[in-house]
Formats: sequence, C-alpha cells, structure tokens
Amino acid sequence: MDQIELNLLREIADLHSMPEGAYNIRLNGESAGRNSTENIIIESKTDKPGINITILPGTKNESCHIPVMLSQSGITEVVYNDFFIGEDADVVIVAGCGIHNCGTDLSEHDGVHTFHVGKNAHVRYVEKHYGEGDGRGENVLNPTTVIEIAEGGRMEMETTQIKGVDSAIRETTAKLADGASLEIKEKIMTHGKQFARTNFTVDLDGIGSSANVVSRSVARDESAQKFISCIRGNNVCSGHSECDAIIMDNANVSASPDLDANNVEASLIHEAAIGKIAGDQIIKLRTLGLTEEEAEEQIIAGFLK
Repeated sequence: MDQIELNLLREIADLHSMPEGAYNIRLNGESAGRNSTENIIIESKTDKPGINITILPGTKNESCHIPVMLSQSGITEVVYNDFFIGEDADVVIVAGCGIHNCGTDLSEHDGVHTFHVGKNAHVRYVEKHYGEGDGRGENVLNPTTVIEIAEGGRMEMETTQIKGVDSAIRETTAKLADGASLEIKEKIMTHGKQFARTNFTVDLDGIGSSANVVSRSVARDESAQKFISCIRGNNVCSGHSECDAIIMDNANVSASPDLDANNVEASLIHEAAIGKIAGDQIIKLRTLGLTEEEAEEQIIAGFLK
C-alpha cells in the first residue's frame, strides 16, 4: 500500500500496518490481504462479492479487522459480508471504509453486513467512514447492517462519520430474542452540501430483550441530516432512542423517533433535541483565550466524543 492508502487505513481502523490476528483488507474492489486464525475463519463468497466470517463458539479476547479502501476515482461496488458468531464468544470486529477521490467521477462503496450473534455471545462492532480528496468527484457510502441476536446475546455497535462523505444512507435493522441486548452509538458530522440519513428499526421480540439507540450529530454550512428510528416492543422488553444534534449556519436537521408498543409490558422511551451551540459556552471558552472559531471546535469535539 502507498502512503495515501496507509493514511486511509489509519483513519478508519486506527492501524499503521497490517493488523495481527484475523483480517481481510479490500482495496479498490480487490483483496489486498487476508488472514484467518484458529478461531476466526474468513472465506470468500462464491455467489456474490464479499466474505463469510465464522467465529467459533467460545472464542474470547480476539479481534477481526475488515477495512475497505478506495483510492481510485470512479469505483462503485456493493459488498456482502456475513458474520456468524458462535455461542459464548466475546470478540471485537473493526470495519469501515475510507475513500480518497481526487478525480471527477463518483466513488461509492455500499456494504451489506449481516450479523448472526449466537446464544450468550458478545460482539463489539466498530465502523468508521471517512472521505478525502481534492477533485470534484463525490464520495458516497451506504452501509446496511442486519442484526439477529439469539437468546442472551449482546451487541455493541459504534458508527462514526465525521469527514469527507458527500452522501450516506445508513440502514440498520435488528431482531432480538429472549434476554438479548443491543446498544448503538452513532456520531455524524456533515458540512458543505453533504447529506446523511440514518434509519434504525429494532424489533424487541424476546422476553427481557433491550435496546439503546443513541445518535449525536453536527450539521454545518448547508448540509442536511435526517434521523429516523423505530423501536417495536413486541414482548416484555425495554427500549430507548435518543437523538441529539447541533445545527449551525444554514444546515437542516430532521429527527423522527418512533415507538411501537405491541405488548402491555413493553417500556419504551424516546428523546430528541436539536439546537445551536449555547452562547454562554462560547463566552466561557473565550475568557480562557480561545477565539470564537476555536471555542466552537472545542465544543463540537466534546459533543461528539
């Protein structure tokens, strides 16, 4: 990989070289490296682009990195990755996509990730999206995540998009069995004329299942964001949805949290707040010697931390 590609790898996966353990690196539509371990097996699909990742039951304290990078302008692709996480496993999966587009053509990566989380398994899934380039071509990322969590399983999902993505539509659906839990934390920042849309749909089917969906975002310049979440309580369960957004300049933010209780014992809560940076916060930081622009950046960094 050249310096541009190494920089993308660092931005989306916090890696400075090839990772240890299990990994699959995709570069410009082709495999750029792969390694399986005794407990994590990565295999190419035979019917469509993508991979199958099988994590054996009882696997503990292991990680799997599956970054995707586009450094050539004009590449568009759809990739399908399936994760089969065995019973009682406890692993970290680091994904994400970075695009460097210095041309005039659109570059787009659409990833469809399906998680089958086994009984009493735990997975932490980290996904970062990043774009850069000095050309006129657009960077487009449309991630789809499908989640099925078996009895007693847990999944933590952290998604981040803070720079250089012109358009993104994020689709996440989940179904939870008895005692299963899902926690989603999303961070998004848009600027210029960028657009980001998030759709969350969670079905709490199992007794004692729970979900916590939290989105924090900043919209600057003339960018637009739309947040839609639907939590359906279909059994004795608990669900919480929260959207907090800072709006600046001439941006637009829309939040549509939706709760659907289909059981008398379902406990569901939603919160949504959209507003500008408070003036007293800026004044306080300016008394410490910061300019107004520096104060805004400090506040945004803390908000998205």
